This record gives sequence, C-alpha cells and structure tokens, in this order.
Amino acid sequence: MYQYRTLRTSGCPVSDTGCSTSGHLDLCSRVREGMARPLQSFARMNPDTKKTAPPKRSSSDVAKILGPSASSKGSGSMGGGQGMDRKIAKRFWTRERMFYAAGGVLFVALIAWGISTTGGGRSLNISADRVTISEVQRAPFQENIPITGNVLPKNWFFLDAVEGGRVEEIFVQEGAILEEGDPILRLSNSSLQLSLLNTEAQRIEQINRLEQTRFQVEQSNLSTRQQLVDMEYNILRLRREYERAEQLHGKSLISEQEFLRIKDEYEYQQRRRDLTIRSYATDSLRQAQQLEQMAASVDRMDRNFQVINERLENLTIRAPVAGRLSQLNAERGEIVNSGYRFGQLDLLNGVMVRAQVDEFHISRVHPGQTAVTLPIAGQEYNMEVRRVYPEVRQGRFEIDLDFIGGSPEGIRRGQTVRARLAMSDPTEAVVIPLGGFFQSTGGNWIYLLEESGDVAVKQPIRLSRKNLEVYEVVEGLEPGQRVITSSYETFNEADRLILR
Repeated sequence: MYQYRTLRTSGCPVSDTGCSTSGHLDLCSRVREGMARPLQSFARMNPDTKKTAPPKRSSSDVAKILGPSASSKGSGSMGGGQGMDRKIAKRFWTRERMFYAAGGVLFVALIAWGISTTGGGRSLNISADRVTISEVQRAPFQENIPITGNVLPKNWFFLDAVEGGRVEEIFVQEGAILEEGDPILRLSNSSLQLSLLNTEAQRIEQINRLEQTRFQVEQSNLSTRQQLVDMEYNILRLRREYERAEQLHGKSLISEQEFLRIKDEYEYQQRRRDLTIRSYATDSLRQAQQLEQMAASVDRMDRNFQVINERLENLTIRAPVAGRLSQLNAERGEIVNSGYRFGQLDLLNGVMVRAQVDEFHISRVHPGQTAVTLPIAGQEYNMEVRRVYPEVRQGRFEIDLDFIGGSPEGIRRGQTVRARLAMSDPTEAVVIPLGGFFQSTGGNWIYLLEESGDVAVKQPIRLSRKNLEVYEVVEGLEPGQRVITSSYETFNEADRLILR
C-alpha cells in the first residue's frame, strides 16, 4: 500500500530556511505545482490510499521539474540571494501545445483536400479508361419502346369434353399432327348408354303402336267403304223398283200401300248412305289426325334417339380441324365432367406474338403500328399490331402482332420474342447514346469535353424522346461535340473532370 504525505502549504519546499526573495518565492510556487500534479493524479487513481505528507524534495528533483533553464537559474538562486531575485522564463512550445498544433495542421490539410475534390467549383482527376466518351450526332431517330411477348398460333381450337365420362383410350400424344376427324381419345358413360337403350325401346314401342293404329284405321275404312258399296247397290235397286212402282201406281196396277213401302225403303237407303258418308268423312279426319300425332311422336323418338347417339359419339373426342395437338391433359381411368378442357389444337396457318405493354402507352398504341424484333437466329423480322386489348391488368395491357413477310423458321409456340415497338415516324434529330449518366443527372446535365479532350465540364441539356439506343437532345448540345455517357456515381457531381 502506497503512502504519501500532504504537500505542505507553508514554508519553502526547496530549502528549510524559507523564501527570502520574490524570485525565490516564484520558484517555490512552481515547485509546489510540480509536486502537486502527480499526487492529485495518484489520488484520483487510488482513492482508498491513505493520504500522508509527501517527502521533502531535493534540489535535483526541483531541477528536473523546472527544466534545464530553470535548473541553472535555480541553482544560482539557491547559491546566493542575488540569483533568487531574477524572474524565471517559461517555455512556449510545451508538449501539449505541440500536440494541438500538429492536430490543427492535419485538420486544415484534410479540409483543403476535401475542398479540392468535393466542393462547389470542384475538380476531380480521373482515368480516361474509366469513362465512355460518345460523340453527339445528327441522325435518323424513331421513338420506340421495348416489348416482350410469347409466340402463339394465329388460330386454335380448344378440346373440351361435351359429355362427362371415364377416359378409356388415348389414341395420340402431344405434338401429333392431326387431320380433321382423327380420334384423340374415347370416354365411356354408362348412364348415357342406358338412356339410349330406354329411348330406343320407347321408340320401337311407339312405332308398333302407330302401325297397329294404321292397320285398324285401314280396316275401318275398308269396312265403311264396303258398307257404302252395299248401300249404293241397294239404292240403285230400290230406285228401279220405285220408278216401276210409280208407273204402276199411276195406272192403279199396285196398291197405295205397296207403292209407299217401296218409296220409304228407297228414301231410307238414301238417308242411310248420306249419313254413312258423313260419318266416314268425320272418322277419316279424326283417324288421320291420330295417325299424324302418332307419326310425330315417332319422329320425336327418332330425333331423341339420334341425339343420344350423337351424345354417345361425342364420347370420342376428335380433331375439329387439321392442326397440331399442342396440349393434351388426360390420363386413362380419369373421370371428367362435361366441359372439361382436354387440350388445344393449333392450326398450321401461321403464328403471332402476344406482348404486354405498360399502361402509360395505351393511348398511343393502335392496330397497324409496326415493330421490329431483336435478332432471332441472327435475323430481324418486321411485325404489325393486329389487335389491342383494352383491359389493363396489373398496370399492363396486351397486344397481338403478326409477322410481316413470313414468320421465323422453326419458331415454336410459347417461345419468347423481344422487339422494339415504333411510337413515331423516323425524323432527323440530335442524339446521344444511352448510358449510365442518366441515373445520376436525370437528363438535366452532362459532362461535355473541351476541345483539348483532357477536361470535361458540366453542361446543362434537355432531353426529349428515346429509343433502345439513343436519347433525343433538344437543347444544350451540338453535333460533333463529345460527352461522357458512362455512370457518374463516383464523380460526386464535380464541376470539372480532368482526364489523365
């Protein structure tokens, strides 16, 4: 455990005889300060240490505290009263002041370096290999936007199940080329087959009933006609008797009673014939209507039977037209409902491209607009907008484009096609290539190279339209000038770039 004594505040720390002069007094005060600092520091570091009076300092200790100059003066002072009266000079460049001075110089140097690289009116040295230098040109310009689409057939048919059932057979696979009427798969439907049997039985029963009724009508008509023949014969016979009886009655050769009997019989047969004819006409009309109704019922049965046969025929899915089977979603044993979509049959009359466009351009896109594909197998192809879909989904709308002059050889359904959709007619304009500078400047300014080519300065500009290759410049640049079009992210918006 360290022990120290408290620094005495009275008396001379240098000599036991005390301070006799003003110079000696000043020297004593400086010695006291020098001895107090380490004690105070030690006290702060060891608060539990018992405080005692420090030991008495010797003349050599005092000399170490005051430094060389003070030591020489102090020794003279302590040697006699004359030296003790002279004022001791303090050193200006203490260690603390030298530390602060060095820090200040370093701080000023850092500020000066920052100003030289990042402030207003700043210049920045860069390597010419790090930037892209482009020339301002006057060239044909056409505004266009990039679009991406997928290849689809111009026409196609969906293969849907007209009747539900169980998949029994699959005759072809995806990708097959089919002719119209070729079978694709077959379904089975037991309830439909049972319905067909019931309808067929009812149809046969109705046909039998119709034939029986027709036979009965013919028999009735035959009987009625036979009765009429008999009546006509009797009437003819009675008319002859009546005419002869009338002559005889006029000559009074027969009695009145006999004449009236013959007359009544003759008139009765006439009335009976007329009544039979009217009854026959009525019955014939009724029987004809009955036969017509029964025939109509049989026709309905035939149509129902035909419809059920067609429904059974629909259990076999066939190609509606000639084409390529692009999709087929079916497995044997699978049970499907009516309306289930088995796949798609693409016609072989060409392909188109269905692309998506940002809704921002919906008012400027219309049928007849042209587009050019990016190289497909090393060749570009022209296209034309055929249809614009007005519905907007998730900020985009769709358009259909047809190839002009033939589609690319070997192109397949679903293949991705990238193209440039023309938004204006070709015109002459001042243009600069696209580049990363736009992300930093927003197109409001650009670094313009001076004639020497070693220095580039900020140049305000105004851009208008663009396509996939260039911006249209409407203000700030002239053809033949050179600008930096690469990214400015590391330039910190310096006003001048010095190229090395």
